[in-house]
Amino acid sequence: MASNGDSQTKYLLSEAEMPTAWYNLQADLPNPAPPLHPGTGQPIGPADLAPLFPMALIEQEVSTERWIEIPEEVQAVYRLWRPTPLYRARRLEKALGTPARIFYKYEGTSPAGSHKPNTAVAQAYYNKQEGIKRLTTETGAGQWGSALAMACAFFGLELKVYMVKVSYEQKPYRRALMEAWGATCVPSPSTDTESGRRILAADPNSRGSLGIAISEAVEDAASRDDTHYSLGSVLNHVLLHQTVIGQEAQKQLAMADAEPDIIIGCAGGGSNFAGLSFPFVREKLLGKEIRIVAVEPAACPTLTRGVYAYDFGDTGQMTPLLKMHTLGHSFMPAAIHAGGLRYHGMAPLVSLLYEQGLIEAVALPQTKVFEAAVQFARTEGLVPAPESAHAVRAAIDEALRCKETGEAKTILFGLSGHGNFDMAAYEAYFAGQLMDYAHPQEEIEAALAGLPAVGN
Repeated sequence: MASNGDSQTKYLLSEAEMPTAWYNLQADLPNPAPPLHPGTGQPIGPADLAPLFPMALIEQEVSTERWIEIPEEVQAVYRLWRPTPLYRARRLEKALGTPARIFYKYEGTSPAGSHKPNTAVAQAYYNKQEGIKRLTTETGAGQWGSALAMACAFFGLELKVYMVKVSYEQKPYRRALMEAWGATCVPSPSTDTESGRRILAADPNSRGSLGIAISEAVEDAASRDDTHYSLGSVLNHVLLHQTVIGQEAQKQLAMADAEPDIIIGCAGGGSNFAGLSFPFVREKLLGKEIRIVAVEPAACPTLTRGVYAYDFGDTGQMTPLLKMHTLGHSFMPAAIHAGGLRYHGMAPLVSLLYEQGLIEAVALPQTKVFEAAVQFARTEGLVPAPESAHAVRAAIDEALRCKETGEAKTILFGLSGHGNFDMAAYEAYFAGQLMDYAHPQEEIEAALAGLPAVGN
């Protein structure tokens, strides 16, 4: 139902209207490039992934079934916060003086404060079903690590999180949140793994990267029979679990008698963007006119400045090769970048959509992003996570273009999480300490020079 205030800004679904199946884009986007074994160059099989993932997730990774049922045990946890609300940003519209209608799907109502539990809960459930006792993972800004910590607490699993060192230092409350849910969290690169020790030997002051943290988490998981690895973005099954977001948004926009002209989501590894956009990509494939825009930081411009190639998912070259937009597995984002969205690669399915011209991409500087986040907070009341603020900025820019042209377009963006644990970044912005940073082309080219020969 819609809220009954004089502005009617909030659209709510009942628990009975929550999706009961995930939407699998692979059913409608055939022949994606398969992951390759880095040694043989051949497509990997289930046996190659079994040391890291439960078979149910491996099956979802390669499935071409359009709808995959959400287990009741997962739905029961989802009901703690799902369905999430859709808002009409009327106050923001008024402040901008735009004829556009702006809607946002808010995922910050989850206990962890972001969209990440949508897949964390599913992954913890399937690992528990397979008898796994312990998980390892990496996290950048900390939203994924905290979401998986919560999910592991629900299903009685141990968790060790390798957190990118610069974020570990910048976001102590994210670390404390993980520990409150029972996880162990260490800064990456760490001395706990051979991968971490090798990085520290080469650079004792390394600030870390998601690629390094992934190497550590994968190495840890591969060394123990009771442990699996869990990833918060990029892989097909992760994106699949997030599609509850877009499915709910479709129903809620129908309640508002609105058809979206533009869909906008922030994009790091691609899970939040995919969760909101993939159900609408299906509508686009069926003939609807919809612009779909992925927004990334200028400091880590994977889609806009990376290349479409096979690359490792990690710095230590331990993962299978994925066909994706990449800045090179040795890419190191600048420490001055305040938000997340730091991954060197983009989800293969999102990359394929970009290659096929089904989606667009834009890279934005962080000061303009935080400027938009503050404007949004002062009109709508919610303080966005720095990652989510990239989508806010792009939505405002689109609304201002509508103001110039007089077009009354309908804009939907994903507010993937709140910024309540990110106030140090806001503090730096208010103090004038944040700088815009466009990664030097020569450093990108140096990283890309290390792309594997296999598959390329």
